[in-house]
Amino acid sequence: MPPSRPPISAIIPTWCGLRYLPACLRALQAQLEPQDEVVLVDNASLDGAGAWAQHYAPEVRVVALPTNMGFAGGTAAGIAAARGELFLLINDDALAESNCVAALWAALQATPTAGMAAGVMTFSRYPEIVATAGIRFQRDGVATDHYLGAPVSALPTVPTPMFGASGGLALLRRELIADIGNFAVAFFNYLEDADLAWRARLRGWDCILAPQARVRHVYSASAGQGSPFKQRLLARNRIRLLVRCVPGPILAECCPQIVAYDLLAGAYGLLRGQPALAQGRLEALRELPALYAQRRNIQASRRASIDQLRRWIAPAPPPWAALRTARRLALLMR
Repeated sequence: MPPSRPPISAIIPTWCGLRYLPACLRALQAQLEPQDEVVLVDNASLDGAGAWAQHYAPEVRVVALPTNMGFAGGTAAGIAAARGELFLLINDDALAESNCVAALWAALQATPTAGMAAGVMTFSRYPEIVATAGIRFQRDGVATDHYLGAPVSALPTVPTPMFGASGGLALLRRELIADIGNFAVAFFNYLEDADLAWRARLRGWDCILAPQARVRHVYSASAGQGSPFKQRLLARNRIRLLVRCVPGPILAECCPQIVAYDLLAGAYGLLRGQPALAQGRLEALRELPALYAQRRNIQASRRASIDQLRRWIAPAPPPWAALRTARRLALLMR
């Protein structure tokens, strides 16, 4: 039988994810074709995940990194080693439901202007509730999971344009990466997918949500929701993303809400004894000279008009609504 699509390289970065890996691989490999490959990037795991794969799953290509480079570095290394024309990104703690890969490809194939297709991640214990269905970018500078906390029944029934794809489940064209570059390794974890989405949008690429492509995900299994480590990286990478990627006219329009958000986040962190929220922002501010140099290169390559980009800036919810969503997420995590 001839292949039904271009070859896929499924890229799975892992760090101490051995307890999830066998189920992840079984569910994924059942949906792949003979010309496809699985690239497991072992981020110097302490649980022997890479060695386990070499012994018990020899068909999997293992890329062993000498140090933990996070999701961003691990995914970038997997893409650099991949042979396929399509890159399937999937978390090691995600269980692909039937037809997931086919639904991603069908949505991407039907949208020639799309460089990526976004899938749907649900909570492993609550598969009827959405954890993410693509990325939404708001006027307060927040890049967040679209449909977070919504019932699966609220999702569109057909492929739908989206700002960007979550790195936890996405199908990317090789041509996209060749055009915009790989993931920003320095981000380590968090918002590296939003950075990639912005760079794709700047170059005129679209993203399409495949609502039938779903995985059940153990949310924040690696770092833990609300940990100081995660708070610091989110705060740092937020500033990096805004400085690198958001065009000047849009940044100026959103500036009041961006500043208000950061002031509220800083005050909230002080009141709650969470200094990482401020530490991450200060870390990024010290990087401004380097970030401005990166910004010049990224913005110089922009092909999309400001009006085309402006349509993807979503309204920001009021602070109490954001807190309510955070509390609901904490309940789902218990």
